[in-house]
Amino acid sequence: MAINGLKIIGESINDSVPSTNTLFDSDDISSCTQGIQELARFQEENGAAFIDVNVGGRTAPFMADMVRAVLDATTVPLSIDSPDKELAGAGLAAYDDSRGKPILNSISPLRMEMFDLYDIKPFRPILLISEFIDSDGQGQSATTPDETFQAAVSLFEAAKKRGIPNDDIIFDPGIAPIASDTEGHLFRILEVLARIQAEPSMAGVHASVGLSNFTVGLPPKTRKSALNVKGPLESAFLTLAMPRGLDHVIGSVKRKYQLLTDNHPALQCVRDCIALGGFESLARVRTFYVN
Repeated sequence: MAINGLKIIGESINDSVPSTNTLFDSDDISSCTQGIQELARFQEENGAAFIDVNVGGRTAPFMADMVRAVLDATTVPLSIDSPDKELAGAGLAAYDDSRGKPILNSISPLRMEMFDLYDIKPFRPILLISEFIDSDGQGQSATTPDETFQAAVSLFEAAKKRGIPNDDIIFDPGIAPIASDTEGHLFRILEVLARIQAEPSMAGVHASVGLSNFTVGLPPKTRKSALNVKGPLESAFLTLAMPRGLDHVIGSVKRKYQLLTDNHPALQCVRDCIALGGFESLARVRTFYVN
């Protein structure tokens, strides 16, 4: 179940998910379509506000077919998810306008040409602000709040030139796995969310992350114990990020996300990781996991 005010973009129809990859690779298109539709229905029935469709490096016609299949099985809007302009365009062209605006995931400062797809169909862009263009014109990963906010400003200005209203804009600061974050990305993310929230010209915008990425890399002793750790850590992140404007996540409808009490061990762990930084934060995560 989702937290009140948090919209889940269902993540399961993604080529990086092994079971979905198997469906996509099936020689039986009918079986593939049926399986994808079952995934889509399950996510909607369990609270997804949007259904993500990511077909990896497959063809534009395949993307269009999967978008139509998911539309036939659900009633919620979709998230067309591809960094490839041709694939994203095919997904948008296949989308039914009466469903409400789709999300387009994602546009970055290194892929500004993706804004041209707005001519095919208006969409709600996820603006990836974990990348920026440096003073030499080179693309770089954002490692500081300043660099991340710089990316947010450039993408925001480009979106406004396209006539995209603030309420349709979704910023994604690019979440990092807590189990390997030695560079302070968690601090960077929370700081830039606060800056965006405080910027008057950006009033009414939204923010999202790929929440499942936050707990990638935790050593799974057993499936049950791994989920028992991942769920609270993801909820701890949400507890800190939602007051700073995070209101969407690309995530799993199977997770029981919740806002944690101030003394919850998972929230204390995440706060300690922010304060400690470097390899000490990794040791803190390990302590939380073991205990």
